[in-house]
Amino acid sequence: MNDDYRLMLCTCPSRETAITLARALVEEHLAACVNLLPGIRSVYRWEGRVQEDDELLLLIKTTGKRMDDLTSRLRQLHPYDVPEIIAAPISEGLDDYLSWITACTTEPKQ
Repeated sequence: MNDDYRLMLCTCPSRETAITLARALVEEHLAACVNLLPGIRSVYRWEGRVQEDDELLLLIKTTGKRMDDLTSRLRQLHPYDVPEIIAAPISEGLDDYLSWITACTTEPKQ
């Protein structure tokens, strides 16, 4: 494939937040698919203390072309002051699936 594909990770505090974010990203053609993984327990340092929270993890499939807009939109919608937004390149995948990601993240012509 000739495109640049990414798997983005983002944690959310609740199922409702995760669904709201996932729907917005897919509806706005920023992501082709978002998987919601429940049952995540996060241990992290915040404001000088070690904290623990139950979270959901979003697995977001997109293209490199859409990453900046996707990141910007996540920051707008996310309730955390500093949301976890991490991207990893997708170096290989089924050509048909990768083409589908491209098709789903291409903004429709007006």
